[in-house]
Amino acid sequence: MPLESESVSTANRQIARAAGTVMAAFVLSNLIGLVRGILIMRGFGTGAEMEAFNTANRLAETLFNLVAGGALASAFVPTFTGFLARKDTARAWQLASAIANLVLILLIIVSALSAIFAPQIVQYLLAPGFVTDPAKFDLTVQLLRVILPSVVIFGLSGLIMGILNANQVFLYPALAPSMYSVGIIFGVLVLSPGMGIFGLAWGTVLGAALHMLVQVPSIVRLKFTYQPRLGLEDPSVREVGRLMLPRLIGAGIVQLNFWVNTNLSSRQPEGSLTAITTAFTLMMMPQALIAQATAIASLPTFSAQVALGKLDEMRSSLASTLRAVLLLAMPASVGLVLLREPIIRLLYQGGRFGDHSTELVAWALLWYAAGLVGHCVVEIVSRAFYALHDTKTPVMVGVLAMTLNIIFSLLFSTWFVQIGWMPHGGLALANSLATALEMGILLIIMRHRLNGLQGNVILDAVWKGLTACLAMGGALYFWLVWSASRSIWLITLGGLFLGAAIYGVILVIFRIKEVTILWKAISRRILHQKV
Repeated sequence: MPLESESVSTANRQIARAAGTVMAAFVLSNLIGLVRGILIMRGFGTGAEMEAFNTANRLAETLFNLVAGGALASAFVPTFTGFLARKDTARAWQLASAIANLVLILLIIVSALSAIFAPQIVQYLLAPGFVTDPAKFDLTVQLLRVILPSVVIFGLSGLIMGILNANQVFLYPALAPSMYSVGIIFGVLVLSPGMGIFGLAWGTVLGAALHMLVQVPSIVRLKFTYQPRLGLEDPSVREVGRLMLPRLIGAGIVQLNFWVNTNLSSRQPEGSLTAITTAFTLMMMPQALIAQATAIASLPTFSAQVALGKLDEMRSSLASTLRAVLLLAMPASVGLVLLREPIIRLLYQGGRFGDHSTELVAWALLWYAAGLVGHCVVEIVSRAFYALHDTKTPVMVGVLAMTLNIIFSLLFSTWFVQIGWMPHGGLALANSLATALEMGILLIIMRHRLNGLQGNVILDAVWKGLTACLAMGGALYFWLVWSASRSIWLITLGGLFLGAAIYGVILVIFRIKEVTILWKAISRRILHQKV
């Protein structure tokens, strides 16, 4: 075997093993997240308290994503990995210390200002529709101030996660979201009976702390040496800032879209805001399992290939990764569309979550699920740009897509009202359409950047996956008709099993290898994980 082909194969196996680890942990995270969602929805439903919490949590999530989430990781990991690839560990730890100090200072200042001006933020930016309900407005402000400390904790936790991933340590960072859910579950079960919705808010803060603490043992094993420095004159710190700025702008546009959705849904019938939040969370569960797991695992490998000048290897690795992601995302999208209502009834219906709540969430999920493939592909291709030290391109495309998203949100929500449909579905449709456009543009640009994307290889997976999805969708349709009068457990679980079985059999007939590699990697990597 030629050395280059062997190197590509090794890199692909490395991504597959790492993705298997992250995917296995994400399965656990999704399961615990489901339990969390069930407890929250049955405990609070889609009423005023839950809408106040979701609105308050929006600001906290925005601050986290702007400063310590994807924006920081996309800039920090390639720079940090570059030092590791060149065996310059001392410089790597100096960079990590400087970024940690800067993130901590910035988030403390921003969180403090947000707490002070919380009433103005809610009234003029987040949820002007709440002004007509003083009780809901005041509750939102109070919850916001409780949740804000989690932003600072998440900031440090996100940086630790990037450090560990760059060192090819994936298990504990991937378990961190599960610990976050555990904290929230504690809040719902233990704190909420005496504190109401505030128990959920304090559980969120506890979850953030657990999110960070579960990663601490691994960072200690790496012998991380903290240094009280800001490094503002350090070229590597400035490089992170240079790479982060466009991503920060792009993330700001993305968050602006969420704020517009929150703003618009606060003016819609009660339950709309919680419905789009819950539906988006449901859609993001398979997205996290399929795309985020693979993207987190692939970024260090892509970055190392770029650092060593092996762009041909990166092209092959990216094509293989996209094939696997597409083959998993397409059936997940079809399954969510067809089984959305039984899934929601099985998971959430009960307590304060009734038939009307199910109807609201299912309507939003219909339109969100249509965009699952786009969300998955964008996640992977964006990481490839970050590995190339190009954060500007995905940001510029993201700005365009999210601008269209905002325009579509205004148009579709108005149009849905005119034709007698629930308007919050228009917000979900806008997101899916804008993301599909973003996916197409990013793929075209990346194809030009790498002088090809092995398009025939990717298209081969697409048509085979679509063929399998058509067969799966037809079978699920007849299953839903046949089982309509039977128990919700049989309808949902039987449908999931039937769909997965038919799709899997067809993939075996087509002899698709990538999906098999990914799933086998889960058990293999768990047994031989580097921690």
